[in-house]
Amino acid sequence: MSKKQKTSEKRGFVQRSLDGVEKVGNALPNPATLFIILAGVTILLSGLLSYLGVSVTYNTLTSDGGVVENRVAVFNLMSRDGIQYMVTNVIRHFTSFFALGTVFTIIIGVSVAEKTGLMESLMRKIAHVIPRWSVSAMVVFLGIMSNMASSVGYVVLVPLGAIIFMAFKRHPIAGIAAAFAGVSGGWSANLLIGANDPLFAGIATSAAQQLDATYVVSPLANWYFMIVSTFLITAIGAFITDRIVEPRLTPYTLNEEVAISDIADNEKRGLRFAGVTALIYVVIMVAIALPKSSVLRGANGSLIGSSPLMGGIIFFMMLLFLLPGIAYGIGAKTVKNDDQLIQYMNEGIAGISSFMVLIFFAAQFTGLFTKSNLGIIISVSGAELLQKAGFIGLPLLVAFILLTACINIFIAIDSAKWAIMAPIFVPMFMQVGISPELTQIAYRIGDSSTNIIAPLMPFFVLVVAFFQKYDKKSGMGTVISTMIPYSIALLIGWTILMIIWYLLGIPLGPGSPLFY
Repeated sequence: MSKKQKTSEKRGFVQRSLDGVEKVGNALPNPATLFIILAGVTILLSGLLSYLGVSVTYNTLTSDGGVVENRVAVFNLMSRDGIQYMVTNVIRHFTSFFALGTVFTIIIGVSVAEKTGLMESLMRKIAHVIPRWSVSAMVVFLGIMSNMASSVGYVVLVPLGAIIFMAFKRHPIAGIAAAFAGVSGGWSANLLIGANDPLFAGIATSAAQQLDATYVVSPLANWYFMIVSTFLITAIGAFITDRIVEPRLTPYTLNEEVAISDIADNEKRGLRFAGVTALIYVVIMVAIALPKSSVLRGANGSLIGSSPLMGGIIFFMMLLFLLPGIAYGIGAKTVKNDDQLIQYMNEGIAGISSFMVLIFFAAQFTGLFTKSNLGIIISVSGAELLQKAGFIGLPLLVAFILLTACINIFIAIDSAKWAIMAPIFVPMFMQVGISPELTQIAYRIGDSSTNIIAPLMPFFVLVVAFFQKYDKKSGMGTVISTMIPYSIALLIGWTILMIIWYLLGIPLGPGSPLFY
């Protein structure tokens, strides 16, 4: 049998396996119905485990570096207090759901940029200068870089991935998958320091000071590793998109409107107007943000972390789409008056109506799951099992990556998991010679790799809605089966990078050692 035949059979087995995952996943109820079922299971489990007296004890860190021991028991949602909680918090669960306000705000700007024709003209222009072979890598890379602006990439770049791919006459769902892999799978990588780095460093510092009161983890602690990770994830994401994901998708008939063609004179004028407007906006933002007394800086003078700039980043990103969109409409003469602009916004909001139904029921399940304390109990119990296993060195780090990857399925908020796990694992790893910076790297690898297959991740239902825009039969199983190859490849590739880094003894960042 030839090598080519063997490769064909191997790829055929992979494709059949993924088709099986998709079939099983899509056999599940509608995502909204599934969340209703999961909420019911959570209620029943909370009653059973509360009756059995299940609880865990873990340490949390105070703002002054102190350690507080906490005992958490299952909250019984079937009790009198539980029933009262459920019936009085339905609206709060929905309105406070993390993705809700973000999506609504950014869609206002994006819809104007899209409906005026700015996005289409820009993508067609890019199609003339970007080689076809680099499209997948470009989309994944942009997804990774979008993490500087917190969760903007989920709302902006993931749907744009479809538009970019269609501009190159490629499958839009492959574009969504590539963008999602970059935004979510590459959540911890970047060429620059992101919003999470100071937060993670602060938690790690407090955890380390349980053993060493002078130890400080810098926000730049993982910078060198994350720069290299950016290129690794880009390469992995592009390879999986081109070789595994897109070949197994059902052929998609592209609309003529997104075919690659030269832009007209009025579109060129609109792009000039939009470009000048965007440049002026960025210059103004930089001029406001740079002074030490800037109103956009936090109490400690920082622009990253807990600062007004990062707190309002969704609004600022919305303006970055809205203002150039308006300028393009004026230049290209696709906007006649303010009524038309408001209509574009209305159409954009109407386009996410299916997402709103999903998010309502997803928010109910997430709220009940959080209130029941089942997520914390699962996380802490798993962490204690790993701690008792007695691994050291690389086996310990690899086991920690795998544990984090599994826990991420149950608790999708990375900072919440790190706040629970850091007080346990950072001091424990220090005692066997592993630095807090390296422990943090291992955590971030496990957390990021399975984001793209975690249904509890706040923006997962939004990605399902994006899939359904181009394939009405798509469901949660479609998204999971599509993203599993990325998740496995990222987990393996990223772990291998950490092992090589560990063996070579390269610092993880400025003044950030591997060993304690």
